Amino acid sequence: MRHRNAGFKLGRNTSHRRALLRNLVTSVIIEDRVETTIAKAKAVRPLVEKMITLGKKGDLHSRRQALAFLMTDVSVKRLFDTVAPRYGDRQGGYLRIVKTGFQKGDGAEKAFIELLGAEKQLDEKRQKRADLKAKKRAELEEAMEKQKNEAGADDAAA
Repeated sequence: MRHRNAGFKLGRNTSHRRALLRNLVTSVIIEDRVETTIAKAKAVRPLVEKMITLGKKGDLHSRRQALAFLMTDVSVKRLFDTVAPRYGDRQGGYLRIVKTGFQKGDGAEKAFIELLGAEKQLDEKRQKRADLKAKKRAELEEAMEKQKNEAGADDAAA
């Protein structure tokens, strides 16, 4: 029986679990969306919500508490400047966990943990990634066509 045993152990010792959760929280704040296992997503949800609440307070003490927990200064700046103001009138429930399937190696259930209201930023990132991919593909096709033409010219000359 697990009476009064709150929290998730995640099969790790205390320091490893703390480092894992701190890294996940930092990644969620920086990226807006992270794919992980369902157990990790459920474990990280209250920590991200606490960080956003600190960001909404916005005072020096809250910033120092966030700096003590988050792994990078960039994530703290993003938390206080862009993420927290998004949820000014909302009283919690800043995250969504969406199941995505199963992990290849061990069959663990995978899920996206994402910040609500970040759809516009995620769409912009997705569009930018697609544009880069299309540009690289066009350059590659152009290079292949050039090689084919040079090879054809060499064959015709011989």
